[in-house]
Amino acid sequence: MIPALTVPIGGTVIAAIPSAVLVGVDGTQVSVEVHVSNGLPGFTVVGLPDAAVRESRDRVRAALLSSGLQWPLRRVTVNLAPSGMRKGGAGLDLPIAVGVLVASGVLPPRSVEGMAFVGELGLDGSLRGVPGAVVLAEALRRHRLVVPEESAHEASLVGECDIRVAATLAGLVDRLSGRRPWGEVGTTPDGSFRAAPEPPGRPHAADLADIRGQRLARRALEVVAAGGHHLLLVGPPGSGKTMLANRLPGLLPGLDRSTALEATRIHSVAGLPLPPGGLIEEPPFRAPHHGASPVAMIGGGTTWMRPGEISLAHGGVLFLDELGEFPAVVLDALRQPLEDGQVRVSRARGSTSFPARFILVGAMNPCPCGEGGAPGACRCSSAAQERYARRLSAPFLDRFDIAIRVDRPLAHELFGRPSAEGSATVASRVAGARERAAERGVRVNADMAGPRLADDAPLSRGAAAIVERQIRSGTLSARGLHRVHRLSRTIADLDGAGEVIGETHVREALLLRGQRRLLPGGGLR
Repeated sequence: MIPALTVPIGGTVIAAIPSAVLVGVDGTQVSVEVHVSNGLPGFTVVGLPDAAVRESRDRVRAALLSSGLQWPLRRVTVNLAPSGMRKGGAGLDLPIAVGVLVASGVLPPRSVEGMAFVGELGLDGSLRGVPGAVVLAEALRRHRLVVPEESAHEASLVGECDIRVAATLAGLVDRLSGRRPWGEVGTTPDGSFRAAPEPPGRPHAADLADIRGQRLARRALEVVAAGGHHLLLVGPPGSGKTMLANRLPGLLPGLDRSTALEATRIHSVAGLPLPPGGLIEEPPFRAPHHGASPVAMIGGGTTWMRPGEISLAHGGVLFLDELGEFPAVVLDALRQPLEDGQVRVSRARGSTSFPARFILVGAMNPCPCGEGGAPGACRCSSAAQERYARRLSAPFLDRFDIAIRVDRPLAHELFGRPSAEGSATVASRVAGARERAAERGVRVNADMAGPRLADDAPLSRGAAAIVERQIRSGTLSARGLHRVHRLSRTIADLDGAGEVIGETHVREALLLRGQRRLLPGGGLR
């Protein structure tokens, strides 16, 4: 805990105000030291500030004057400790302003004892919210934390932190000076925040019953949701690939407390709006455009390490439509996060780790024209098909547990009455399969390590013989063997089978794993 200090030195006062800055998806405490001394009037910020922090001198001065407070016509020096760590963001405006007021004698030192401050200042003295209020409050949970009103609900998710709220700098000074009370937290807007509204029920998701035909694809979605496997859909335009992907979140159970907090931290740091209740409890669904850059997909930046799309999809689904149009460097950068469930971003100024555990769903056409070699319909030459297939590297394709062909529905399927199961029915089976996985000590079957498969997913004699024939024929690699094994475990759990995996489960897993030539010149093993 960084204390708020006021140290008199030779007629001057140094005020040290606790605050915090973002480092990746974590908050780090900093001490805003303000020194007001005799000399030519000036304002200097040291301690590796970024451009937003350096510009705070103009915002702070204008905010003080607009609030009817006097700006000291003396030399003001602000040091951000520790000095060896780069600081960024406008959230240091408020602690700098409070430090100036304490160091210049406007506020008594005891008024800020045990308190920390985070917030951006407007030129009119208003307080504005900042990204990452959740993680900043967590870093300052041992203090009484003052935040802008729009950041109060996010900060209140950290139960250990005593939150105080101010709407303007002038109102904050009145409360710190004792001229106005803080009020009871969660009851009135008078120096506190209103209680967060009750989170709404689960939002209406697109229903699986809307899908016409596509029996194999529907089954693949169920297996994906139950086991946390990755899915590749290959088919012509208009076959329903996007509709299928959009219905996957409705089959997934709500996030557990730990994952919900991680997802909330990530979205808060990214500056994205949170749900009314503050906590993200439903699996996120992210569908970035195929023009996304590697930094936008993976995360990073120059002055601010921002989480990318794969981290924003943490706990949910990352849908890459038009997969073949994504740059190869972007797709290959996904390989390590798909295996580890996190991504480590390293830059010259530092490095950080972002959580990135998600279900990847890719959708693409079988060839540039989309018809996939159909006689009389496909306009692509063999060379064009080969070039299109080479856009996806074999190591990246190997990360997909399931790869299926999605053809256009037939006329009688489109115009007939829907008779397929809805999302609620399938989601109940998915929940049961995940409960069986949890009994084995894993979140989902896709997380099962290779050494545990023999004990937790034993194959029957007939099932083992099928897999052995696939390996001997060269159609299944060692990595493919483990993925088929995990798929078989998920299928057996969905069917309510015992611990031993049967032949039908392995055969279905091999079918879902994909035909050898889903893409011209390529294949999944």
